[in-house]
Amino acid sequence: MNTVEQQQNNPLHGLKLDVLLNELVDHYGWEILAAYLNVKCFQTNPSIASSLKFLRKTEWAKEKVEDFYLYKFKRLPKPDDKQYELSPRARIIPEDQKPRSPAVLTLEGAEQSRVRKAAVGRERKPAKFDPWARD
Repeated sequence: MNTVEQQQNNPLHGLKLDVLLNELVDHYGWEILAAYLNVKCFQTNPSIASSLKFLRKTEWAKEKVEDFYLYKFKRLPKPDDKQYELSPRARIIPEDQKPRSPAVLTLEGAEQSRVRKAAVGRERKPAKFDPWARD
């Protein structure tokens, strides 16, 4: 199977950014997108036009939105480490993985997720070296 055939299974294949964003806003609304994605264009005076302008200029934000679309809205299984290194549009989705109904998301769930990520971040952060500290 060549990459073109494999990409046909990717929900992002041939999907324009404005269509993707409209689907997300119609289903979840701006408040949920702002809470889960923490992208400023969704938090302050959000609109499709201004968000598209920002996302087209900012690759990291666009990839964050595409990841959200694939793994929360389409609920595909998370990619392996090799696929995760690629941008969402370049990932190859196995044929046996089919999109499911969108995840049910709440503002409380976003806060819990943020707290969980912060705790994991603190655990992974190495201790600062203090040359004046005594053993």
